[in-house]
Amino acid sequence: MQKASVLLFLAWVCFIFYAGIALFTSGFLLTRLELTNCSSCQEPPGPGSLPWGSQGKPGACWMASRFSRVVLVLIDALRFDFAQPQHSHVPGEPPVSLPFLGKLSSLQRILETQPHHARLYRSQVDPPTTTMQRLKALTTGSLPTFIDAGSNFASHAIVEDNLIKQLTSTGRRVVFMGDDTWKDLFPGAFSKAFFFPSFNVRDLDTVDNGILEHLYPTMDSGEWDVLIAHFLGVDHCGHKHGPHHPEMAKKLSQMDQVIQGLVERLENDTLLVVAGDHGMTTNGDHGGDSELEVSAALFLYSPTALFPSTPPEEPEVIPQVSLVPTLALLLGLPIPFGNIGEVMAELFSGGEDSQPHSSALAQASALHLNAQQVSRFLHTYSAATQDLQAKELHQLQNLFSKASADYQWLLQSPNGAEATLPTVIAELQQFLRGARAMCIESWARFSLSFLLLHLLAAGIPITTPGPFTVPWRAVSAWALMATQTFYSTGHQPVFPAIHWHAAFVGFPEGHGSCTWLPALLVGANTFASHLLFAVGCPLLLLWPFLCESQGLRKRQQPPGNEAEARVRPEEEEEPLMEMRLRDAPHHFYAALLQLGLKYLFILGIQILACALAASILRRHLMVWKVFAPKFIFEAVGFIVSSVGLLLGIALVMRVDGAVSSWFRQLFLAQQR
Repeated sequence: MQKASVLLFLAWVCFIFYAGIALFTSGFLLTRLELTNCSSCQEPPGPGSLPWGSQGKPGACWMASRFSRVVLVLIDALRFDFAQPQHSHVPGEPPVSLPFLGKLSSLQRILETQPHHARLYRSQVDPPTTTMQRLKALTTGSLPTFIDAGSNFASHAIVEDNLIKQLTSTGRRVVFMGDDTWKDLFPGAFSKAFFFPSFNVRDLDTVDNGILEHLYPTMDSGEWDVLIAHFLGVDHCGHKHGPHHPEMAKKLSQMDQVIQGLVERLENDTLLVVAGDHGMTTNGDHGGDSELEVSAALFLYSPTALFPSTPPEEPEVIPQVSLVPTLALLLGLPIPFGNIGEVMAELFSGGEDSQPHSSALAQASALHLNAQQVSRFLHTYSAATQDLQAKELHQLQNLFSKASADYQWLLQSPNGAEATLPTVIAELQQFLRGARAMCIESWARFSLSFLLLHLLAAGIPITTPGPFTVPWRAVSAWALMATQTFYSTGHQPVFPAIHWHAAFVGFPEGHGSCTWLPALLVGANTFASHLLFAVGCPLLLLWPFLCESQGLRKRQQPPGNEAEARVRPEEEEEPLMEMRLRDAPHHFYAALLQLGLKYLFILGIQILACALAASILRRHLMVWKVFAPKFIFEAVGFIVSSVGLLLGIALVMRVDGAVSSWFRQLFLAQQR
């Protein structure tokens, strides 16, 4: 068997596994078609007149704008309890003392002194809780795919309709300062921008201080319509020290001073939004879907009254994507085409002096526009692909048709409006929430193609070529040792447990703008055990010889040949250990092929088990926290191991060729 034949056959088997992994990934993980359609003021989301005679009003689009300007302060990893008001101590209970509690005191003071001007929400984040995916959700209102978590190192421009595109298309001046991830997501979209490198998680102050250098002068200049400031210090402090470190208290106190300074400079036509893109674990990491990771803070404030009622005792829980349609309508913009978020209806009720009927009608109008936009998206999406469940889609469209008809009847019959308004609002909210739930469910569907390809790969015959057979127990033990080494070196198959500090090994000052090198270092640290054991797998060919006893071994003689054996004792000796490889060179490459196939089979069984667990439990609460990350780690580990196996076999073949050449030279020398 030739060298090239062995390597090509193993590469073909690997390709079958790769194809299966790719098919399963596209069929199971959150996947969807990204539509490039854009909403516009010239094209309303559906039939019927726009609310309040919006057409023709300056600055109006689908709905008349309520604010001319917005200041969006994005505090990376601002967990909800970081902003939650600190309640007074209850007698008889031990006091709670945590470094991050009560540090954003300005929020609590505003909520107490101006209850109709501000509101604090618990923002429910969709996993994965990585920054790039959250920025996509906060600007498009959609659900980024799960597998995009890997592109957190190399962001790419957003092609879907989004708030930034809508702002720039209507001539709004958008100024940005902070995390340079926005530079890649929205290239050339900002009228003025101050980007700062974001990957060095050990640096707590460079980005934040850079923002503060430009924030207040930019506000005072008035040369902006939307001002976005993305602070990173809290997130980096969590990665470096954790949330319970005194440094976290310092960073939150700094953010509190920033909020106070902004509130003092706000004008009546300006809305302040303070939001966290995600939370963090007790160790300061994020990426999964634990309660602390998906719970972020959202704070809204305006110098003019926003809400007709005082805040509830417990902050309302809203999906994070709800901010997108809300901001769009408040600014008089079209809602981004692919948004599946629900408007925060309370913000369209008017101030504290608003009448209950007019407030409810305003909420119904905003919800109806939102529902028309979502219905249009579902119709366009279902026409382009078959991802959505047809039965559920039909039920939702019937629900929307009924709610829309009731809303139109409401506008034409104001006498019975008071009794019908709550029903219409409830129907519209039911449609919006049902649409979002259907999208989440439909974009996590399982494909059986992966199983079929694995069965094909598993059916490849594995022969037994002569004396070099490595037993299954040895190959299995070798593969299990690779897994054991992965765990014993402190790794776990979840994103928050990745050793991000490995990115700075040999580079304590960071990497500048380079992203591939830190990603390579982190990957090498994570999958080193897979690579080393795969490269060393061909050494298992020595296993049968290592199991032999030391010393010379007599060849087995057939009965009746004892006399002949006494006459030729030199022929009784048999070479031991690796020297026996030279006795049957024609079997050597076949033995390598057999060993490689066995190792790939065991690795394939491991990843197949992960795929089965993820597919069977795809509706389990922990699917995105445990089973999907485990599958991703196993898939990447399989790819690394298979490449390492091919390299190891190629290296052994190269060494064998060199040894064979040396033997031939030695025999020629002896013959002379």
